[in-house]
Amino acid sequence: MPLRDYIASVKAQSIANQQVDQERLRDAFGDLLVNQEMLDRLGPAINSGRGMFLYGYPGNGKTSIAERITRCFGSEIWMPRAISVDGEIIRIFDPVNHEEIKRSSNSLLQDGAEDRRWVRVRRPTIVVGGELTMAELEIRHNPHSKISEAPLQLKSNCGTFAIDDFGRQRMPTAELLNRWIVPLEKRYDFLSLSSGKKVQVPFDQLLIFSTNLQPKDLVDEAFLRRIPYKINVIDPTPDEFRQLFALFAPRLGLPCTAEAVEYLIETHYVSKGRPMRACHPRDLLLQVRNYCHYRGLPVEVTPSALDVALENYFTIM
Repeated sequence: MPLRDYIASVKAQSIANQQVDQERLRDAFGDLLVNQEMLDRLGPAINSGRGMFLYGYPGNGKTSIAERITRCFGSEIWMPRAISVDGEIIRIFDPVNHEEIKRSSNSLLQDGAEDRRWVRVRRPTIVVGGELTMAELEIRHNPHSKISEAPLQLKSNCGTFAIDDFGRQRMPTAELLNRWIVPLEKRYDFLSLSSGKKVQVPFDQLLIFSTNLQPKDLVDEAFLRRIPYKINVIDPTPDEFRQLFALFAPRLGLPCTAEAVEYLIETHYVSKGRPMRACHPRDLLLQVRNYCHYRGLPVEVTPSALDVALENYFTIM
C-alpha cells in the first residue's frame, strides 16, 4: 500500500479517537486484581495518549498492566502487509508481534470484496525488554530480499508499545530517551530509508516505560515533562494478598483454605518483615503443586507444603 493510504488508515483507527471510561477500564482488567485507586490513576493516563511510566518493585504486575491497556482501545484494526515508500517496500505485518484474525471462507463474495493487501489483526501490544537495541527502532533493509522491515514503533501503531525493564537496555538510557522526544511531542516520527532519505510516519501508540527504578533516577526533568503520568505500582495489601490466593488456587486446581493463607502471612511475612509482592501467591502455589506431585501427597495447600515452598523461593532473597 502507498504510504499515504497507511497514514490515512492509522488516522482512522487512532487511539487518540478512543476515550476510556471506568466501565471499559474495568472490563479490560477483569482478569487481574487491580484496586479502584490504581484504575482511577490509569484511566486519565490512558486517555492522554502521551505515554506513562509504570514503576515499582518487581513482581507487582507492571508488565501485566501494560499488556492489558490495549484492550481499552477496541479489539481489532486493519493494517497493510507492507507499504511502499519511494519504491522501497517496508513490511509492516509481523506474525511474531501481530495476531491475525482469520476471515470466514464461507462467502465467495466476502473473499472477493476484501483487499488482500490488508490484514485484520488484534490491536497490537508490543513488549520489549533489556534486549532492545537502537537498530530495532529504525528501518532495517535486507539487501538479499530487497524488502525492509518496519521498526517496532511502526508495528505498534494504533496500539501499545511497552518498554519493559527500562534502564537495563544495552544502550545508554539517555540515547534511548532522546529517540522519543520528538515523537512524543509531535505524534509523528522520522525514519531513514536505505537511500538515506528521511520520511515522516505516524507515531500513534501509547508508549509505556516499565521499570523497577525510580523515574527521577533515569531521566531528566525535560523528558519527565513529556510523560506527565508516573504511576507507582505498589505492593498488595494483606487483604489483596489473600484475594490473590483465592484467585489463583482454583486456576491451578489447588484447594486452599483461609487458615493456610493466614499461617503463611503470619509466619513468613509479618513475623519476618517480608514485603508482599503480587507475584508471590501464584509462584508459591506452583511450588506447592510441584512438591505434592513429587511426594505423592494430596494436591492441596498445607502449612508444611508452604514451608517447603518458602524455603526454596526465598533462600537467596
